[in-house]
Amino acid sequence: MRILGLDIGSKRIGVAVSDELGITAQVVETLVRKDLPSDVDRIVKLAEEFKAQEIVVGMPYNMNGSEGPQVHLVRAVAESISHRVSIPVQEWDERLTTVLAERVLLEADMSRAKRRKVIDKVAAAVILQGYLDGMRSQDSGIS
Repeated sequence: MRILGLDIGSKRIGVAVSDELGITAQVVETLVRKDLPSDVDRIVKLAEEFKAQEIVVGMPYNMNGSEGPQVHLVRAVAESISHRVSIPVQEWDERLTTVLAERVLLEADMSRAKRRKVIDKVAAAVILQGYLDGMRSQDSGIS
C-alpha cells in the first residue's frame, strides 16, 4: 500500500512516497506553489501516478501543540485535496521535521544552496517516515 506524504509550505510543497509495503519513505519532488487549484491538481496527479491509497499531510503545530495560522492554511489545502480524491487524507504532527531534515542534510555535508533545493522533499519524507513508524508501532501494540 503506497502512501503519499506532503510537507505543505507557503512557497513550496515537498512530496514523498512510501514503498509498496509501507515501510520506508522516499523523496519524490518539490513543487513550487502556484495557486490552490494548480497545486491540488498536481498532488492529485501524483497520488494517481503512484497509486497512493492514502495521503499524509504534515501539520505545523506550535511547539505547545496549539494551532497557529500556518496550520489553518495547510488544513485548507488538505481539505481541498480530500474533496478531489477518494482516499483518506490524514493529518500528522510535523513539529521539528524541518529541523531533523536539515540535520540529515548537514550530516551528508550538503552545501546550503543544495539543502535549500531539497529540504522540502526531505521534510516530506521525514513526515511520512514518522507516520509509517507510528502506524507500525500502533499495529504491534508498542506505545
